Order: sequence, then C-alpha cells, then structure tokens
Amino acid sequence: MGSRGWTAFRHRDFRLFCAARFAMALATQIQTVAVAWLVYDTSGSALNLGLIGLASFLPSIALVLLTGLVADRYSRRWILIIVFSAMMLTSLGLLAQVHAGVPKLWPIYVLVAAFGAARAFGNPAAQATVPALVPEGDLANAIAWNSSVMQVATISGPAVGGILYAVHPTAPFIGSAICFGLSALLISALRLRPAAAKREPVTWSRLVAGLVFLRTRPLLLGAISLDLFAVLLGGATALMPIFARDVFHVGPWGLGLLRSMPAVGALTMAIVLAHSSLLSHRAGLRMLQAVAIFGLATIGFGLSTNFGLTLVLLAILGAADMVSVVVRQTLVQAETPDDLRGRVAAVNTVFIGASNELGEFESGTLAWLVGPPAAVVIGGVGTFMLAICWRFWFPDLARRDSLIRSEATTMAKATP
Repeated sequence: MGSRGWTAFRHRDFRLFCAARFAMALATQIQTVAVAWLVYDTSGSALNLGLIGLASFLPSIALVLLTGLVADRYSRRWILIIVFSAMMLTSLGLLAQVHAGVPKLWPIYVLVAAFGAARAFGNPAAQATVPALVPEGDLANAIAWNSSVMQVATISGPAVGGILYAVHPTAPFIGSAICFGLSALLISALRLRPAAAKREPVTWSRLVAGLVFLRTRPLLLGAISLDLFAVLLGGATALMPIFARDVFHVGPWGLGLLRSMPAVGALTMAIVLAHSSLLSHRAGLRMLQAVAIFGLATIGFGLSTNFGLTLVLLAILGAADMVSVVVRQTLVQAETPDDLRGRVAAVNTVFIGASNELGEFESGTLAWLVGPPAAVVIGGVGTFMLAICWRFWFPDLARRDSLIRSEATTMAKATP
C-alpha cells in the first residue's frame, strides 16, 4: 500500500485538510440523521425517506460535467471555502424550518437538494486536492488516513446527531452549522501552491473528458462501477429510521448507533490498511472479495431481529466497504493526470452519489413495496451476485496486483 503508519501527517497542509474534512463530515452526519428522523417522524413513510436520497442525488447528476471542469480550472481551495460556507447556510435554513414548528416536507427537500448541489462542487475539488498535499509515495497512506478521519466523523456524527435531536430538534442543525463554518476556516488556512490553471475555451470535448478517460480505462471503470452498483443495491442506510423505531424500538439514539456501526467497522479496517500490507498484492481480488462480504453482511442485517447482532453485521459491512473504497480511490487518484483529476473525480462523485443517495431512494421505494427486511435482503443478494459477475466482466480489475506504481507507470506511458 505504499508508505505506512503516520507518514502522511508529516505534511502540514494534509493535517489541516483532514481537520476540515472531519468537521465537514461530522456536520454532514449530524444533519443527515436529524433530517431522516424528522422526515420519518413527521410522515411515517418509507417512500418519503427514500425521497431524501433522491433530492440529494439529482444535483450531482445534473451538474456532473460542470463541477469537474470547475475543479480543474479554478482554485480548489476557494471552491471548498465557498462550498463549506454554502453548506452552513443550508443548516441554518433547516434550523429555521424546525424552529418555525411542524415542518412541511417540500422545503426540507429543497434544502437537501441545495446541500447536494454544494457537495457536487465540493467532492471533486476535495478528491483532486489530496495528491497535492503529499508526495506520491505517501498517497495511498494519505487516502487511507483521509478515509479514517472521515469514518471517525461518520461514527461520532450520527450518535451526536441522535443525542442532540433527543435534547431538542433544533440542536443538531445548530451544531452542523458551526462545524461547516469551522471547515471553511480550516481550508482558508491551507498554503497550497496554485496549480497552473488552464483557461482554454469551454468545449464539449473538455466537458466530457473525464467520461472519455474512464471509458478507455477498463480497470478504473470496473472499480468505480462495482462500488456504484454494490452500494446502490446493498445500501440500506435510508431504512434505518424504520428499523430503529418500528423493529428495534430504540428511538433517535438507537438510530444514531445503527448509523454509526458501519463507520466503526470502516474505521477499524482503514487503520488496519494504513498499518499493514493487506493491499500490497492482489488488490483487485481483495476488492471483489470485500464486495461479496458486504453483500452477505447486508443479507444478515435484513434477516436479523437481534439489535446486538445487527450492530455487529453493520460493522462487518462497513469494514468490507472500506477495502473497496481504498482500492477505488487509490487507483483513481494514482492513474489520473492532474489536469483531468477534477473531471474524473466529478464522475467518480456521481457514481458514489448514485450508490449512496440513489441507493437510498431505491431502498425506500422497494421497502414501500415489499417491506424493509425483504428490501434489504434482496439488495444484499444482488450485491453478492455483482462481485461474481465483475470477476469475469472486468478481468483487468480481478488481475490487478499492486495499487500504485507498476501498472500506473505502464498506463501513464500509454497515455497519449
């Protein structure tokens, strides 16, 4: 996996970037769990829960060509400052809605969509920034630690959000607004050397350059698409308010715990990956195996009626997902030229958004039709089958040995 241990944290800008990403992710998780509980508690509808994911995803797909180009043409530091500030404004808008009394759902969906639009610009800029923070030899280590920091926030955020919501419905939105503001301040302290931004005329070929690049790289397309469809089918995050209230009867704090457990497993695995050579060989096969385990754990979650067992299964699910995340992110960052990183990251972000937000819509709709447990089990079976199919449909991914250097160098030489 490249350098191990804490090597990435030797670099000042990487430390600041991780702190900003932690505050942003913490705020996002606090706000997400509060919005989910608010919508389900108000409407009692699985479909309405699914619509949260749809509202969050639509801006990503609508803006995908623009957001990547913006990340490649303008200061990524300033993009992140503006994005985090906009996220703070959405938190304040949600705060105003809750403070006004029993909220209508459509303003919440509008604010969620606005948040999704801000994130659509922020994710490509953030992903494209990481390689500029550390030397290439520390990149895999930086990605693993960046994922670890995000997972710490993902663990603590839902729990904090659930507790704050139990104290008062406005409290989580106050907390998220503060954290988003802090993220903007931390990013403003970065001392990145400005990249030589290219100002060629905007043409269709430049807008779709990220899509074209991925289409000619079966290895990257296989890794990204596998992650997309696995979480699209197997993601049951949107249904957790139903399990918390109607299956396990644990309330907002239990919802926070359910949302936190995948991140517990993911953080544990990220630390293992940062300190071990688990992905130094047969990395592609490890990704396929991890997706299969993700599917099996999802099936177990759908069948479980024991709260403790469910927490364990969710932790296993998160650990398996982290292996897939590290392989995908490292391959994409290491094998994409810097002048294309924003546009490729934008496509990658849409795939991630589709797997998460659109997956929430799919889960909510399917649960509305067949019930939550059956919806989760069906998704888990589909995810397990994907891992088998991708083994044969994308042989370059299955044969990939090392994450960085050998094949990356060969591909770079083959790039015109």
